[in-house]
Amino acid sequence: MMFRRSAANKSPNGSPVRVRTAAFAVALAALLSPATVFAERPTAVIPKQTIYPGETLDESLVEVVDVTNPNLTDGYVRSIEEIEGKVTKRTLLPGRVILASALRDQYAVERGSTVRLIFNNGALTITAAGSPLQDAAVGDLIRARNVDTGVIVSGTVMADGTIHVVAK
Repeated sequence: MMFRRSAANKSPNGSPVRVRTAAFAVALAALLSPATVFAERPTAVIPKQTIYPGETLDESLVEVVDVTNPNLTDGYVRSIEEIEGKVTKRTLLPGRVILASALRDQYAVERGSTVRLIFNNGALTITAAGSPLQDAAVGDLIRARNVDTGVIVSGTVMADGTIHVVAK
C-alpha cells in the first residue's frame, strides 16, 4: 500500500508546507502555562515507624509527603483523612506508601462474643442472644448462632453492635 501527500500540504512550487495545527498550539500553551509549572504535586501517607498488623492508625504514626516517583501506581493512601480509625491488616514499613488494601475498618462485633440478634417483619420484632461466627465491621453480612436454639442465621452488623437478621 502506498501513501501520497495531498495537494493541500504542498505549496504552489511543489515544496511541503509546514503547518501548525490548532491542537499543537493548544498543547504547547498548556505545557508552558504557569498553572502547569506550579501545579500541586500528589501526596502520599507513609509510616514514621514500623506499624504491625492489628494496630489502629492515627496522625502521630504517619506523615504526608510529596510523591516524587511518576511511575507510582494508584491504590495508595493520599491523605490523613483516609486512614483515621482504620486498622492495619499487615506490617507497614517506614518510608513506604500505605496501600489502601492494607487497611480495614474496625470490627463492630468479634467472633465468640455475645450480641443481640434482631428480626423485624412488619410490626413483629424478635430479639435473641447470639454469637457471631466471624469478626465483622459495620454493614458486613455475617452468620451468627442463636445461643438458645443453636440455629445459625445470617444478618447485617449495625453500628450499635446488634445483628439484624435477614435470613435463617
